[in-house]
Amino acid sequence: MGKVAFIFPGQGAQKVGMGRAAFDETEAGRAAFEAADAALGESLSGLCFEGPEDQLQLTANTQPAILTTSIALLRGLGADCDVVAGHSLGEYSANVAAATLGFEDAVRLVRKRGQFMQQAVPVGQGAMAAVLGGEIAAIEQACAETEGVVEPVNYNCPGQLVIAGAREAVERAGARIAEAGAKVRPLPVSAPFHSSLMRPAEDALSPHLAEAAFGEPRVPIYVNVDAAPITAAAAARDALTRQVSRAVRWEQTIVAMIEDGVTLFVEIGPGRALTGMLRRIDKNAAKANVEAPKDFEAARESIAAHRG
Repeated sequence: MGKVAFIFPGQGAQKVGMGRAAFDETEAGRAAFEAADAALGESLSGLCFEGPEDQLQLTANTQPAILTTSIALLRGLGADCDVVAGHSLGEYSANVAAATLGFEDAVRLVRKRGQFMQQAVPVGQGAMAAVLGGEIAAIEQACAETEGVVEPVNYNCPGQLVIAGAREAVERAGARIAEAGAKVRPLPVSAPFHSSLMRPAEDALSPHLAEAAFGEPRVPIYVNVDAAPITAAAAARDALTRQVSRAVRWEQTIVAMIEDGVTLFVEIGPGRALTGMLRRIDKNAAKANVEAPKDFEAARESIAAHRG
């Protein structure tokens, strides 16, 4: 009998219309969106369902929108898991799922997180680029030897790594990496997320995390910064603080979960990016996606099968 993991997507999964079916078709989904609207004092639900897209794409809106959509689907699904994890922003969804952090607190925190991350580096001064192919050690070396701030920030899956930092440094490192044979694609983002340039955002968010109530996780949370499980409230708070300006070690996180007995990964939230990465990390790992209520039955059947 294998373990079941719930995994939650991060920024980039957003799209106008997300969560609408959960709101319309499930009481739990409707309650989640209404709670988020109340927590922020504005209609986040309207922004998710109707846009406009340019407003949904703003980091301060995107983060609570994805969190709320994920939790609406989680609560509509009504199933249990053995462990949780989330990619970047998704780690907040994972903490809500583990009952470490209250949902309304999480909504307010990620709104601030998005604001602080955008404020940390003026638009146009930072950049991110996806590196497809190439050896990790060579990419890390190219970044280390490039003048200016440029760092690996997302270890997503074999053959996919993201670098971020000051725009000119990212361009120089990207050119060097491309010369070695990898493909480098600039990403349409407004800030160099998870790079050390985000330290001001980490410092600004830290006191808000310190004030928030954290409980003991009801299931282990595999955290981005260490690619390892945590089982204490203080550790959950610390991991959310550190992840702002440090790399997301997603591939290593998934590997650790598999080594610890996870056999089914259920991605809950908009998009299918995480199960796409999972296929490249371990093609034998079972997966399910929950993007809308229509996915509930198949996901529940997969969970029951893995529970024996």
